[in-house]
Amino acid sequence: MIKKHGKLLAPFTALLLGLSSTNAIGNKPQIESNEVDTRPNIVVIFADDMGYGDVSSYGATDIATPNLDALAQGGIRFTDSYAISPICSPSRAGLLTGRYPVRMGIHEVFMPQSYTGLPPKEITLAEMLGDAGYNTAMFGKWHLGHHEKFMPNAQGFEYFYGYPYSNDITPFYAFENTDIIEWEVDQTQITRQLTERSIRYIEQQGNAPFFIYIAHPMPHIPLYNSEAFTGSSQRGQYGDVIQELDWSVGQIKAALEQQGLLDNTLIMFASDNGPWLLAEEDGGSAGPLRAGKGSTFEGGMRIPTIAHWPKGLPQGLSYTGLSSMLDWFPTMAAMAGVTLDRGQVIDGENILPLIQAPEPRTPERQLVYYNNGEIEAFRKGNWKLKLPNVQPKPWIARKLMSGEDDILTDIELYNLSKDIGEQHNLAQQFPEKVAELQQAITHFKQSLGPVPAGLDIGLRFQLPDLAQYPLRTLKPFIIIGLLLITSMFIAIGYWWGRRRNSQ
Repeated sequence: MIKKHGKLLAPFTALLLGLSSTNAIGNKPQIESNEVDTRPNIVVIFADDMGYGDVSSYGATDIATPNLDALAQGGIRFTDSYAISPICSPSRAGLLTGRYPVRMGIHEVFMPQSYTGLPPKEITLAEMLGDAGYNTAMFGKWHLGHHEKFMPNAQGFEYFYGYPYSNDITPFYAFENTDIIEWEVDQTQITRQLTERSIRYIEQQGNAPFFIYIAHPMPHIPLYNSEAFTGSSQRGQYGDVIQELDWSVGQIKAALEQQGLLDNTLIMFASDNGPWLLAEEDGGSAGPLRAGKGSTFEGGMRIPTIAHWPKGLPQGLSYTGLSSMLDWFPTMAAMAGVTLDRGQVIDGENILPLIQAPEPRTPERQLVYYNNGEIEAFRKGNWKLKLPNVQPKPWIARKLMSGEDDILTDIELYNLSKDIGEQHNLAQQFPEKVAELQQAITHFKQSLGPVPAGLDIGLRFQLPDLAQYPLRTLKPFIIIGLLLITSMFIAIGYWWGRRRNSQ
């Protein structure tokens, strides 16, 4: 067994894997020439700020996503799948560890001034799979700390090409492993470059299974796409960007097929959170869901999620059970034949038994909706309790993030099976359900145990390079700025008038 900071991981028996039982996880199993490793390859493709309503198979009519639709037709489309946070860094931490980000003190988005990051003691998907004999690589946006001890190569990825944080933060540069190789990135070529590099990596693989994490910086604003996709959609540049991401998915799938690997490769596609609605036409669509990025209404955290593994998953299934990005850590561990030690608390659940069954099961699971380190909502089965904001952000801050003023002073209750848009508050009609969910929250907090204080991310707000943004995207910022300036002058005038009258 390998031990990392006191946390243990152990393999399944070698009989199941076709590997030598004497090999320790942490030293890649040596596969003899006449042995075949039957474990699946794993490819995770993560979009940035892509909405529930931005994929054809989820209802989009003005964006064509034939490759994602084909992936869903050949696999599973999840209707009730969630990012674990409505903002970037906590969401990615949850995906890579299977743990609520609050356990790591990750409440907010890391900034260029941050000296913190994903704690090295955390066991990531790359470390767990690498220790089990997988080759590991990452391409794209990291955003879990840009100091070397927090970067991908220190978190289990053998190869890394990508960017330390979001594409609206300057300077925006590209790393290869631990070296900066591009100080000025041509963002129109980002999606194409990540695709081509991922394909080259696939083509170079030998007998060992591999794990690839492709984290696209798009469609986070400012939007960029290659010239070939300009004007290709019916939803402006945002649609063009999504259609290029769809093309990328098709290219990755085709490369796997050409290498004879597609049948035994899991491709999991998802988004880190909901769409940034403030950007209007440059932002995405939450479809029938309420609000967007930054909100714990459904539009902020329910995301399009597709899983495709011809050898291991049913085809053409719409899975309506509750699931989240936390589930993929234990699920991929099971696929790789890794037994997770009970000393490492994992909040997700292996969902293979739920989705592989002849009749997929949808047990009454629960989900905690965190925002800025606080519980803002809780779902159990089809029922969702939305709590009053513990530390409500100013109205402007809420509006900037989610596109909606979602400051609540009273409890709200929704039956998501009948009201996916969260329009009908049933708290007064079902007080017993409110009490049941409140009790469930209390039990969850007790089971969580002590958690660390939130990590210091440094400066909380950094002015973006506004020159990157088209004028239409800046309109809300300009209006808010003018309102703030006007308010400031009114306050100064009022103060000056009071002062003169008092003399």
